[in-house]
Amino acid sequence: MPDTQETLDLMAAEIFDLYRLIAKARSQAPTGPEVLSESEFLTLDVLTKDQPLTIGEVQKRIGVVPAQMSRIVRALEEQGGKGFVECKINAKDRRRIDISLTKAGKEAYDQFRTNRLASMYKILTVLKPDDRMEFMRLMRQLVAAFETKLG
Repeated sequence: MPDTQETLDLMAAEIFDLYRLIAKARSQAPTGPEVLSESEFLTLDVLTKDQPLTIGEVQKRIGVVPAQMSRIVRALEEQGGKGFVECKINAKDRRRIDISLTKAGKEAYDQFRTNRLASMYKILTVLKPDDRMEFMRLMRQLVAAFETKLG
């Protein structure tokens, strides 16, 4: 099949259909006692790797607008009555707010991630072992391309 614009359009549409099905499966998967939005999960994910971060740093890493980041942080501060993040004024620049993950936030992150991985595991089992290996090889190429493009 030649790589024409029409062929690439069809392939892109198929990838979009897969994305849509994954989103539907995610919405139906159990996520634990606290339900996190994707943006809330991404915020916790960033903080599991590096903290404290300023709210602006988190916002840039997850790719949301400032107003949306404020709502995400507010929701995470109040989540489950425990608070999944804690905000403090930055000691070096009092105009900035540092955000850190709490113990409850780490537990919620781990539970959410575990549930999502379980649903991905179920999906992968429909492929034969050789097909899984080929899928993962191609997926790693796509991930590398996205990381290069997104910087």
